[in-house]
Amino acid sequence: MIATKLGISKSDSKLTMAFIYVAFISLFIGGLMGLLQTLVRSGSLSLPWGITYYQVLTVHGVILGLVLTTFFIIGFQYALMAKTVGISKKQRLYAWLSFIVMLIGTVMAAVMVLLGKASVLYTFYAPLQAHPIFYFGLALVIIGSWIACFVNFRQLYVWKKTHKDEKSPLLAFMVVINMVLWFIATLGVAAAVIVQFIPWSLGYAETINVLVSRTLFWYFGHPLVYFWLLPAYMAWYAIIPKIIGGKIFSDSLARLSFVLFLLFSIPVGFHHQLTEPGIDPTWKFIQVVLTFMVIIPSLMTAFSMFAMFEITGRRKGFRGLFGWFKHLPWKDVRFFAPMVGMLAFIPAGTGGIINASHQLNNVIHNTMWVTGHFHLTVATTVLLTFFGISYWLIPHLTGRKLTKKINNLGLIQTVIWAVGMTIMSGSMHISGLLGAPRRSAFSEYGGTAQASDWIGYQIAQAVGGTILFIGILLMVYIFLQLTFFAPKGQEEFPIAEEEVNAQPTPLFLENWKLWIGITIGLILFAYTIPFIDIILHAPTGSEPFAWPIGNS
Repeated sequence: MIATKLGISKSDSKLTMAFIYVAFISLFIGGLMGLLQTLVRSGSLSLPWGITYYQVLTVHGVILGLVLTTFFIIGFQYALMAKTVGISKKQRLYAWLSFIVMLIGTVMAAVMVLLGKASVLYTFYAPLQAHPIFYFGLALVIIGSWIACFVNFRQLYVWKKTHKDEKSPLLAFMVVINMVLWFIATLGVAAAVIVQFIPWSLGYAETINVLVSRTLFWYFGHPLVYFWLLPAYMAWYAIIPKIIGGKIFSDSLARLSFVLFLLFSIPVGFHHQLTEPGIDPTWKFIQVVLTFMVIIPSLMTAFSMFAMFEITGRRKGFRGLFGWFKHLPWKDVRFFAPMVGMLAFIPAGTGGIINASHQLNNVIHNTMWVTGHFHLTVATTVLLTFFGISYWLIPHLTGRKLTKKINNLGLIQTVIWAVGMTIMSGSMHISGLLGAPRRSAFSEYGGTAQASDWIGYQIAQAVGGTILFIGILLMVYIFLQLTFFAPKGQEEFPIAEEEVNAQPTPLFLENWKLWIGITIGLILFAYTIPFIDIILHAPTGSEPFAWPIGNS
């Protein structure tokens, strides 16, 4: 079945909406937990009923960083694939299987966290130990996402068989790149959960090599950031041009940037472990260099987007140095929300360069600066783009219209989000420079000598967090309107076309064996020797844990 020009079938709409329902439920729950955190850290609230700060912190990190993002991304990508290359009945059946497996795993992990038996934070570092059901739940979420990977791979493979010597649709190519990245990256965290954490939590293993577990986690943890980011890039490259009345600046450049993200986002986990003992500094340096390589496709994307904006504006007759910028469709929330996310990525990317720099990392390591950085990247750039996608995707799937009233509410919601995040993330960055620790409740440092330097910023975080929660409530209201109450109608699924006189896309950009082979080669180069070294030099004897704590 090839997707029609009119839209996506009802069966495919139900599939995507199932994922989006989970994402928006997660947004509400996770946002509430985030608000509670800021209130606790500012000393304004004591949690009732024996609930601990770390339960709240774990729910917030896991449900927003993993559940919301993964469900929204996979649902969105199913819609893109159905629209561009089609989906068969059998493929749709497996797609539903991926949803069910992921949902079961999510519920298992969530129950353990809510019962206080898995307060191990978003990173679930050993020697923190959760109930075995939590780890089984994580494993099911990963397995379910792998099913989604192979559904997407199969979709493109079937399309290519019937369209020989044609380049694949750009969005389908991007989806497969992102799922190849996800599959390779999750092999690390799956190995840690299945081989290390589950036997250890069940009591079959008395010891656990902490450095191995953290290395496997960050082998996954950094490309996770790009798994979040690449769907936003899909919207920027191929959907935003259509919304503003333009065309894709360069199909070749878009594909090349995604290939570079695949190559350079996985073998760089050591830059999250720069203060970790037991890793040779030479390998840390090599992975820091590889980390900085992702700056190249990021700058390519920035150039491509602003070139497209200017070309579109000039064609519409807007003159002057910045006339094209002034006349962008700022009152269209489908453009405005992702554009604010793009602009937020400028300071977010700068902060990422600081985080990955060995000397500068020592200044901000394990401080609130890192938390502020995460909130600029995933919670602003990525999430605002996802909101922007929702304004057209949800009504397209539900057969409703994005009305002027809902559009205006979306503009207000975007401004609220930008203001709240500026206050909260800004205060997190500043307090981090003053040494305020991350992952710590007010009661744990309220009596220290430095606490007076931080408390004003913690109050600012509570103010910003409150504003953000208002933005979440408004976004949930908009979601309900677009899903159930907006007027019936047909909303566009905006996919931009290439420039008419565009240069042909080189065939080697779709040489999957080449790019996956280079990716595996880079991973083996960056990890084989140091990983063997970590295992060979693990402490022996009766120590329950192989390495000390103290890493972010």
